[in-house]
Amino acid sequence: MRTQVGIVGAGPAGLTLAMLLHTAGIETVVLEARDRAYVEKRVRAGLLEQNTVDLLHDLGVADRLDREGLEHNGIYLRYHGHNHYVDMAALTGRHITIYGQQEVVKDLTQAILDGGVPVLFEVNDVALHDIDSSTPRITYAHNGQTDELICDAIAGCDGFHGVSRATISEHITEYEYVYHFGWLGILAEAPPATDELIYAWHEDGFALYTMRSPKISRLYLQVDADDDIGNWSDDRIWSALNTRLGEVNEGNIYDKGITPMRSYVAEPMQHGRLFLAGDSAHIVPPTGAKGLNLAVNDVRILAPALIELIKNGNTQPADGYTSAALRRVWRAQDFSNYMTQMLHDLGGGRFERRIQLARLEYVDRSDAAARSLAENYTGLPAEPEF
Repeated sequence: MRTQVGIVGAGPAGLTLAMLLHTAGIETVVLEARDRAYVEKRVRAGLLEQNTVDLLHDLGVADRLDREGLEHNGIYLRYHGHNHYVDMAALTGRHITIYGQQEVVKDLTQAILDGGVPVLFEVNDVALHDIDSSTPRITYAHNGQTDELICDAIAGCDGFHGVSRATISEHITEYEYVYHFGWLGILAEAPPATDELIYAWHEDGFALYTMRSPKISRLYLQVDADDDIGNWSDDRIWSALNTRLGEVNEGNIYDKGITPMRSYVAEPMQHGRLFLAGDSAHIVPPTGAKGLNLAVNDVRILAPALIELIKNGNTQPADGYTSAALRRVWRAQDFSNYMTQMLHDLGGGRFERRIQLARLEYVDRSDAAARSLAENYTGLPAEPEF
């Protein structure tokens, strides 16, 4: 089979790229290891920056987002038992929107399939070949048969454990920082007890109060990285949340799990005709709410570069993809690390805690500090691609 861009992975990066290229008349085929139901139910991030919302509108896939998304003007920083409001809309003129990543994936998948773009689910034995040539290939198995996809370029959007980055491992440098704690996250059938997200500093550890809808709450607790979810009964979870966040609305917990925390960047994000995007190239701790948004920004930059390469034979934008994308990636890493270091129990004792409180109090009393946090949290304005 022949196509112009082979896309490995049907997550936010791969699907958004497929939409952007399809809109420009570029042929694509999307290959996904999981089945469609799994991909569309996989619970991940739920906070969209203004840039991401704007791009989904531009692509014409924001009807349900407009109906069901929860727009927010700011966040609360909680410490010493009190909430301190950061009015991000007033500080930056930009908003954030709560809308689950799985809902974004549903919207994009349906729009892509309606547009006639091939999306092959439950693909296995994926391997990338000849990426140093002008006609790289993807071999794979689907429905019990082996096949080959010949492309002009390949986009590796298959996540941290995918095959794409591993294919060019000898050509990249990896930067990684692993935190000694993780997040225990739950979804509960309980109306949120807050109008805005609450990021809580507490002597027992960090907690976060967010939501998915007027009836569903999404909450997180800092726990040890090697903790077992079996150690956390529902009663213990609710007790810890009430201690760290103040009064919360309790309800049936229907999903819970522990997520490790790490920062990771692979440089460069490309080799030959293979281009990495999203979690294939970088991971950020969720404190800064940047994962999905970085993935979307990657392909916002990558799409016009591939269009120029394929339509006009101009390699310059594609050659500059890594440097253009990494500007925001490293900014997001710094901000995510800043939020993580400011709010979590780092195990350093009383001096470290006093430093954290000094930072939190500075945000509360300084418009400049609050504006910096708000600007990074809501998303820096989209830069020119190159």
